[in-house]
Parts: sequence; structure tokens; C-alpha cells
Amino acid sequence: MIAPADRLIDVHAHFVTDDYVAAARAAGIEHPDGMPGWPQWDLASQIEDMDRRDIEHAVLSISSPGVHFGDDASAASLARAVNDAAAAFVAEHPQRLSFFASLPLPDVDAARVEARRALALPGARGVILESNARGQYLGDQALEPLWAELEAAGAIVFVHPTSPVGADGTDLGRPRPMLEFMADSTRSIVDLVLAGALDRHPGLRVIVPHSGASLALLSDRVALFQGGFGLGGTPFADALRGLWFDLAGTPFPHAAPLLVDVAGSQHVLYGSDSCWTPAPAVDAQIESIDRAAPPLGATSWRRLTTRNAETLLGEA
Repeated sequence: MIAPADRLIDVHAHFVTDDYVAAARAAGIEHPDGMPGWPQWDLASQIEDMDRRDIEHAVLSISSPGVHFGDDASAASLARAVNDAAAAFVAEHPQRLSFFASLPLPDVDAARVEARRALALPGARGVILESNARGQYLGDQALEPLWAELEAAGAIVFVHPTSPVGADGTDLGRPRPMLEFMADSTRSIVDLVLAGALDRHPGLRVIVPHSGASLALLSDRVALFQGGFGLGGTPFADALRGLWFDLAGTPFPHAAPLLVDVAGSQHVLYGSDSCWTPAPAVDAQIESIDRAAPPLGATSWRRLTTRNAETLLGEA
């Protein structure tokens, strides 16, 4: 029996509902982000998989392509529906589950309304935002009222990658999570920092998945341009140390050690990226985490990420 301190907390666990998939298909989305199709998900399987993987708690969220398929009113309605569904799942397993609420961006007014409503639901830990909302990136001045609202509410902001506008011309016919997601996540967080949003809203707690995408690798280059061209924002190295990161995807052998070298280990979290990541890949990722040598001062990656998650979620 695994010790409680070694049980994982998963901040990056996705769900879908039949109504959500039906709404996406009605909008013509059969192959989301260039993927072969929609995943299967149900609550019983979620809990069974958590038990099998020694995951104590999971924070559920809707992944890319989010809830906005082109119509503002429909997006607001769909956001309400998936958030209410998540709250219902939490009600069945309140110790095992919580959720990040979806917002109907780029309609900022509707997003603020839904944030207020959804964050009052039992189990809401914060919100999930796509790396861009139909071309609107996180540094966009239009988002200032939303940042203020989320900061005041103490909400965690989980930034999930999505396809950039025009990805059908740059993905070269391959699934966009392979490269396009990493590029868009990096672009969006750099924009958030250089636009000064973290300076204006220091209380924001932002999670970047997939070991920070390319942020650690490009951090010196971004800092060089930030200083050399007066681009503004929090000094990039400082900004990275203030962000939170999950290990979804392929953290070892390279991504996670580089991230820790650049941003430290105090804000590293575990993320499975289920149900979009096939079960064998999630299992292999956990095995890689268990095999990897932990950062200096930590006894294991499990204990490190669990302790960090308890700190983050305990403040939400």
C-alpha cells in the first residue's frame, strides 16, 4: 500500500460530456486540434483510473478546443452546462475531485459573469483558459477586467494550450498537440508576462502545463529581448519562478530537469492530461516520474509535487 504522502494530486485531468461533444460536432469539429477523434470519458472510469494510479485527488477541466465555437451566446450556455456538470461530478466524489471552470472567452463580459457564478459552485478551484481565444492572447488589454475579477476571487488560472489561428497552415497535417500546442502555450505566457499583467495582478496564480512547454528552453532568449528592447513586464526569470507548472506529457528525461534548473522546484505539480492522453501513455509517464531522480532536497517527485499541490490548492 502506497504511503499517503506518495499519492499523487492531479491538477490536469480532463473530462467530456455527451452534450459537450455533441455541441462541438454540431459546430463541425469532428477532429479537434487535428486529433483522430473525441475521447471517451465517464465518472466511474475516472475514479477507477485514479485508484489504479494512486491518485488521491484530481482537478477536472474541459480541454481544447474549449467552449467557444463561434457564437457568443452558445459559448456562454455551453460554459454553464459543463461547469454545472463538473460540480455534479464533484458532489458525487467531493474528496476525490474538484474542477477548473470553463469561461466563454473572447466574450470578456460573459466570461466575468460565468466566473462569478461558477466559482461559487462547490469544488471550483479556479478557471481554465485556452492559450488563445479565437486569436485573443493573454496579454490582451481587453482581459484586464477578468484578471482583476479572478485575482480578487483568489482563483487559480490554468492556461491550457490550444491551436493558434491559422494552425491548419502550419501543422503540416499532424496532430497539433505535438508542436502547435507547445508553441502557443509558450507564446501566450510570454505575452502575459511582457504585457505586464502579472505586475498589475500579483495575486494571480497561473499554472502552465507540459513542463512549461518551451518557456525554460527559451527563457534566456526572451530575457535578452525583454531587456535589450525594453519590452516591459516582470523580469522574465522572476516571472518563471512565480508561475506554477505541471508535468503532463513527457517530463523525462529532459523537460522537467530543465524546468527545475530554470524555475526551481517549489511550483512543480503532477498532471496526467487524461482523458485526452491514452491510458498507456499516462501509465508510462507515471513510471518515468517514479524512476527519475528527484531534485536536490526532495525525496521523490511524487512527494514534491503532492506537497506543492497541497500548498496551491489549500490557498484556493
